[in-house]
Amino acid sequence: MSSEAGRIYTVNSRKFDGTVRRSWICELVSWDDEKIDLVGSFDEAVQHPDLGSIKRGTISYERFYFNRWYNYFIFKHPDGQLRNYYINICMPPAVSEGVIDYVDLDIDIIIWPDGKFVTLDLDEFEANATRYDYPESLRTKALETLSEIQTAGPSIF
Repeated sequence: MSSEAGRIYTVNSRKFDGTVRRSWICELVSWDDEKIDLVGSFDEAVQHPDLGSIKRGTISYERFYFNRWYNYFIFKHPDGQLRNYYINICMPPAVSEGVIDYVDLDIDIIIWPDGKFVTLDLDEFEANATRYDYPESLRTKALETLSEIQTAGPSIF
């Protein structure tokens, strides 16, 4: 696998059963034994139920850890100002040639520039835990990770 800066990767956010929930393209910034850093931008405006209107050209700085059960995104407005932080509780990624796959465990966290911290989709996590029969160890790890992030707050970045 190439870890050359500037290389293009497809990122796939998957459900527990392996189906692709969302997919996008990013550029590799850096790669080490602990993490992969990528950068991408929104090709078109997006209306998100919790994030509101995301403008075309919004930049997304993304970090995927090999041994942590979350990833995060730093969204910046097209002019470079911080828009928000977005954290996914997820399984560590699998990386193959040109592709980063991770299983999204539904729980999300938004941290706004004013420090407001919002946890989303706990109900979706519970519903999918039943639907996909998440193992008890996975349920426990997801909720422990959520607690660690809530305790750390913005210092997680």
